[in-house]
Amino acid sequence: MMAKPWLCDTSNKLISCLLTAIVLVLPLLGVGQTTVPTAGSVAPPSKPVPVPTTTAVPTPIASAAEGWALVRTIKLATTGVASLDRRGTLYVVDRQNNIVQLGAEGQVLNTYSPALPGHIAQLEAWNTTKILAFYDDRQQLLLLNRFLAPLTQIRTADFLDGTIRAATIAPDERLWLFDESNIALEQFDLNQQRPIITTPMDLLVGRSKPDFRFLRQYQNNVYLVDRVGGILVFDNLGNYRKKLPFTGLSYVGFLGDELYYVADNALHFFHLYNFTDRALPLPTTDVQQVLVSEQYAYVLLPKEIRVYTLAGAPK
Repeated sequence: MMAKPWLCDTSNKLISCLLTAIVLVLPLLGVGQTTVPTAGSVAPPSKPVPVPTTTAVPTPIASAAEGWALVRTIKLATTGVASLDRRGTLYVVDRQNNIVQLGAEGQVLNTYSPALPGHIAQLEAWNTTKILAFYDDRQQLLLLNRFLAPLTQIRTADFLDGTIRAATIAPDERLWLFDESNIALEQFDLNQQRPIITTPMDLLVGRSKPDFRFLRQYQNNVYLVDRVGGILVFDNLGNYRKKLPFTGLSYVGFLGDELYYVADNALHFFHLYNFTDRALPLPTTDVQQVLVSEQYAYVLLPKEIRVYTLAGAPK
């Protein structure tokens, strides 16, 4: 039987197409594509990217001490709070509630020993000309000069009805106080010996059970740290502005345009204007407090203070 002419013609065309495809494909077999980058590559698509011939080694996890360089260790048993002034001088409360002033090299410069025992809840040296020590058990405010010589001592009960929980010095040397009994932020004038600004906080607190721990004025804002609810921010006239949602804190510090705090075994830097947050893993455990200056980072431990240079600190 003879094949029909149209079948033969179709078969010949199919065979011809297959042969052409084989000729075109064979030279490309075994050659890697060079115009598309491998995953994770930063090379542009138009540039050749070499095909890896070995298995990539995973990048090791950064150690907890990355970015921290230990400079010295100061043997000082501390259980209390600490503060830095703007010159980088460190003030620490020791086990006997003495205030110890330490220089940049770790040497003891001065020591203040109180005549009466008491618990220092907050130590504030940011003002540089005056240091404030707030005794919460005695409800007393003690002002010292930069050599730790007493200047003024105030019993808050002589001028205020409520119980003060946190205190700090304003740049104009007035005092900001948080009145826990009346749930109010107050600015106290030392010369007039009376509050001149009072901001009720009943509506801000609501039915919550706040735990206010720390207070500081920085760059025309007042920051009140609530361990439960976050950080309440007021302007320099005591008007409420906003809340920063950082809970579980007892202390915050400031350096440049950043607020820093310790959380989740890391030192966090939160930019006050860009609202970005970056973290550096802590170099050790059992950290009580971290203070950062332009030169050093001070890590307070139960029995010593470790001084580091910090690669990630803002300048």
